[in-house]
Amino acid sequence: MDAREIKSPEVLPATHRRKRLGLYFLESDDRRTALGGGYTSGATPVNIRGKPLSELSISKTGGWIAAFFIFGNEMAERMAYFGLSVNMVAFMFYIMHRPFESSANAVNNFLGISQASSVLGGFLADAYLGRYWTIAIFTTIYLAGLTGITLAATMTILMPNQDKCDQIALLLGNCEPAKQWQMLYLYSVLYVTAFGAAGIRPCVSSFGADQFDERSPGYKDHLDRFFNFFYLSVTVGAIVAFTAVVYIQIKHGWGSAFASLAVAMGMSNLVFFLGTPLYRHRLPGGSPLTRVAQVLVAAFRKRNASFQNSELVGLYELPGKRSAIKGSSKIVHTEDFRCLDKAALKLKEDGVDPSPWRLCTVTQVEEIKILLKLLPVPACTIMLNLILTEFLTLSVQQAYTLNTHMGHLKLPVTCMPVFPGLSIFLLLSLYYSVFVPLSRRITGHPHGASQLQRVGIGLAVSIVSVAWAGVFERYRRHYAIEHGYEASFLTPMEDLSAYWLLIQYCLIGIAEVFCIVGLLEFLYEEAPDAMRSIGSAYAAVAGGLGCFGATILNNIVKSVTGNAEKREPSWLSQNINTGRFDYLYWLLTVMSVINFCVFSYAAHRYQYRAKQVTEIREQANVQPSSKEHIGP
Repeated sequence: MDAREIKSPEVLPATHRRKRLGLYFLESDDRRTALGGGYTSGATPVNIRGKPLSELSISKTGGWIAAFFIFGNEMAERMAYFGLSVNMVAFMFYIMHRPFESSANAVNNFLGISQASSVLGGFLADAYLGRYWTIAIFTTIYLAGLTGITLAATMTILMPNQDKCDQIALLLGNCEPAKQWQMLYLYSVLYVTAFGAAGIRPCVSSFGADQFDERSPGYKDHLDRFFNFFYLSVTVGAIVAFTAVVYIQIKHGWGSAFASLAVAMGMSNLVFFLGTPLYRHRLPGGSPLTRVAQVLVAAFRKRNASFQNSELVGLYELPGKRSAIKGSSKIVHTEDFRCLDKAALKLKEDGVDPSPWRLCTVTQVEEIKILLKLLPVPACTIMLNLILTEFLTLSVQQAYTLNTHMGHLKLPVTCMPVFPGLSIFLLLSLYYSVFVPLSRRITGHPHGASQLQRVGIGLAVSIVSVAWAGVFERYRRHYAIEHGYEASFLTPMEDLSAYWLLIQYCLIGIAEVFCIVGLLEFLYEEAPDAMRSIGSAYAAVAGGLGCFGATILNNIVKSVTGNAEKREPSWLSQNINTGRFDYLYWLLTVMSVINFCVFSYAAHRYQYRAKQVTEIREQANVQPSSKEHIGP
């Protein structure tokens, strides 16, 4: 393999015994400012056939028009996701006659799997299929799953007998339960839908961001606005799910409600395919798992080699601007995780054409470092996603005990989660006219706040939201007991409005905007070029782990706080008036505060890639004599 090594000085002064290896790797190009002002060959946009786009073709493709075709697909996917999350628990309880607790856990698991399995979709997109074909295949699978769910809600053979099953019979558990094969069918189509979402979620945001020209002066502004508009489309899908789909269910039944989700998904697929001639594509870079394994194996093989070894030839990298990884530009060397640098140490024993399982390029090593350095940030958003999952179920149970009238209009309880969506919509609408100018005066940041600052703001607001939820739940429970509603947990209390829940709903909506939008932009910007879908999958996996975490936490709370023998209800008793939801909310508050402290520490230590490039180049200019290049 034609390669260039970067050789360390044979004799180092005492002050340079511990070499800063970054000074000896200056062949990398900053992915935003490639040499010559053009694209590096690895990051060049291509057409759907994989051929590089000419300057004329680039000017005719991509941009906001292409992005809006992609927005429709995400809007429909989110509409289906939230439509199922808010309706499937009730469908399993009222139609399939499953206990509320097991129905909620089943839906939580569906939500978790649909997000956690996004790593698979991100892997396929980055390794083999590319983002376009991954979306095209998995969005079709998603549509098939929604069609199957529609059949489960319309064909009587797929449902248990509904005769003599009124509300009292449901509460007493006297309704005919669904047969095992009926539940097996429902779970099968539900998880087919989850599998379809796994290929859409990590790719849509990255594919949309790919439509903007990295060389244009306004690239950063376009990217910032794109992720805000992207999340606005997510919010619109959620609002439609919590209003129109709920209305269709009440007026026309479960079959029509789920059919509306399938029709919306089918129409969005059509719109997505109509935009095909406008899209810019990026070449898949080959299996990222293989590259990760090669770095780990090569580093392990050279674990005993010293950076001061006299046989050290240098750090291994291809010459010029071309990267060894298809679909990626070079990545500048950094000082973190120096044990992994040994995978790029070229020793004399490696020979002329070494195996990639013995010697890796610096860019390949840096990919792994970046993935490791990114992990703490999305990991800290798991807590927010756990709170969002709890709110989806617990807040609805709270709303059943409250008066949901707005004047003469009575809102269905399942419409209550629309209010976080409305707060998100309002905030995103005012973001650039209100928040950015105000925060710019405080922080001096051109976008008002950096990506990590926005994530931190979101986590801080989520603490306030869940703390308020605990305060209000304590008051609601005390009111119910004091006014004789303790046993009537499905009877609304006429004098206590459900709109007190709007405070926690709106706060969690604000938290979601800052945290998730900032996270998506952060992961896209910081992830390696050939692993951007996997980077975006980090956010989805955090969401999935939040759903699983909610299920695990609920099970732990029930087992620890309840005692069936002594007839002591758990905190999460089905009768909310005898349970202690307020204790759970305060437990979440404490966990959120601890999580925020961990995030603050991780964010303080994190250094953005663009800043790393600048610092290393400045160090190189200060010590120009400390590097020596050897030709290929």
